[in-house]
Amino acid sequence: MSNYKVRLDIFEGPLDLLLHLIKEQELNIYDIPVSMITKQYFEYLDIMEELNLDIAGEFLIMASTLTHIKSKMLIPKEADGEETEEGEDPRDELMRKLIEYKKFKDAAQQLRGREDVQRLTYARHFISEWDQDDTDYLKEISVFQLLGAFRNILTNISPDQLYEIKLEEISVTEKMALILEMLETKSRLNFEDFFKESKSRMEMVGTLLALLELMKQQMIMVFQEKQFAPIWIQSEDQREKPSDIAKANI
Repeated sequence: MSNYKVRLDIFEGPLDLLLHLIKEQELNIYDIPVSMITKQYFEYLDIMEELNLDIAGEFLIMASTLTHIKSKMLIPKEADGEETEEGEDPRDELMRKLIEYKKFKDAAQQLRGREDVQRLTYARHFISEWDQDDTDYLKEISVFQLLGAFRNILTNISPDQLYEIKLEEISVTEKMALILEMLETKSRLNFEDFFKESKSRMEMVGTLLALLELMKQQMIMVFQEKQFAPIWIQSEDQREKPSDIAKANI
């Protein structure tokens, strides 16, 4: 498993991570606490490094940018309170990029929402257990929400629950097959269910890599009702397709 890599930039980039952190901590995007954000950003990079994720260079550039902004914020202002020669807050450029990117993401999300609504209008009465009579019941989550949930599992798990497995290779491919097999027995499973039988930290890492690879290949969907709510995994095969809904209506 040590040589197995999942390209993170296929999912999302550094701006997505920053927006996730801002939303998670309910921060003001116009007044970002740089020290806090930088600390949390590096914590996520540490998780990515442990998972052996193939991190794009943009993540490291953003880490450098945050560190630079943090250092400039630590420089005391002039005693008279006047602005420095630079003339603007060191965070301004980053803030503008985040706001512009957020507008782009929100617009894309609205388009996806319209597509989902249109898909379901083929047969309004045919609603899956996911929809619960509401097309917004569960929403697909970001990979960083998944990494955050994994971090919580590692933090809360007791060392006594894990046993060291020596000379054993954890196959991500085998984990992928096992996950799909588990999803055949139930239409959906809680994210934490996939880690209950893990006997080592390495095995837990292999399971998460398998989930990320299945997400990349669009073989599973990951949902959450609202922020901080349980995360659910469903096989892509369970998603109703317009052709299947139309057939069910014949």
